Amino acid sequence: MMNVTELITSLTPQTSEYEEYGDFSTTSDYGDTDDGFCPKSKVREFRMYYEPMLYWMIVILGAIGNTLVVWIYTHFKNRLKAMTDVYLLNLALADLFFLCTLPFWAADSIYGWAFGSGLCKVVSAVYKINFFSSMFLLTCISVDRYIVIVQTTKAQNSKRSRLLYSKLICVLVWLLAALMSIPECLFARSKEDDESNTFCTMVYWNNENNRTKILVLALQICMGFCIPLVVMIFCYTNIIRTLLKTRNFQKHKALRVILAVVAVFVLSQLPYNGMLVFEATQAANMTVTNCTESIRFDIAGQVMKSIAYMHSCLNPFLYAFVGVRFRKDVIRIFQNIGCVSNLKNSKLAGIPHRSSVMSDTDTTNALSL
Repeated sequence: MMNVTELITSLTPQTSEYEEYGDFSTTSDYGDTDDGFCPKSKVREFRMYYEPMLYWMIVILGAIGNTLVVWIYTHFKNRLKAMTDVYLLNLALADLFFLCTLPFWAADSIYGWAFGSGLCKVVSAVYKINFFSSMFLLTCISVDRYIVIVQTTKAQNSKRSRLLYSKLICVLVWLLAALMSIPECLFARSKEDDESNTFCTMVYWNNENNRTKILVLALQICMGFCIPLVVMIFCYTNIIRTLLKTRNFQKHKALRVILAVVAVFVLSQLPYNGMLVFEATQAANMTVTNCTESIRFDIAGQVMKSIAYMHSCLNPFLYAFVGVRFRKDVIRIFQNIGCVSNLKNSKLAGIPHRSSVMSDTDTTNALSL
């Protein structure tokens, strides 16, 4: 089977065919250079090999996992009595809304954008709203776990007020995410290139040194990755220190959960945000001036973006199903609809009841399995 490197090489024009194209425009997926035209149809050809299947797999897995989370919270009303539970419900909703945009991008990778500029703006804005809301909610979960584990006394004394604050914070998260989607409403549109391919892309205003594009990319990198990562590292580092001081506690399991949460976030988001940093540098300095290099950069960006999208189907398993309560609730739901005849016959029935990994609690068992 042809590996990725061979595929990229086969789809990329040889350097001898495209000598020194000058400053390459990165304002769209298809562009010209100062010295000639750089055919980006090779990028679409590469996308057709893997994006539709990958996106539909993410949609199916993410829809199942996030729908179960929403179903549990709506079926068991007593679940929404903690800040993290409120955040988890909103996170599942954000991921579900985000998954609704992937079929459009899957179709775009095969047929091009056939939905017009209006839907291009809507789909791009919905994607950005739910991307940022997911990142902000993950940050809120980290902060809440920090308060519950590290500042246990404070968490116990302010439990009722914190629950109210969590609902207000969720409203602010959605409003801030909507604010961050304004660039998509302004700049996203359907565009046709010289090869008669139609695509949905960001077309920025022509200003000096691409300042608008650089500002948009900088906001996405800072608000969508850097700030959440710093907050998560701070919170989970202090949580780990607290757990290491705790006696009679299954530390190794709790630490595995924490490391898994941070590792999945970094591994799924760091590559794509690294590409965004490079793209911002390219917009400022025009470091990529060769058509071959530009095509390879675009292909790498598509791969990194696809990896980042996978976070939406991993969230339910990281933040919900790792907990015993969620697993038991899933079994109870299937038992109620007749899919499971007897809960006692389930393997989970022999597990003593404990708090969910991400459920609120008055002790450090909040992160136990």
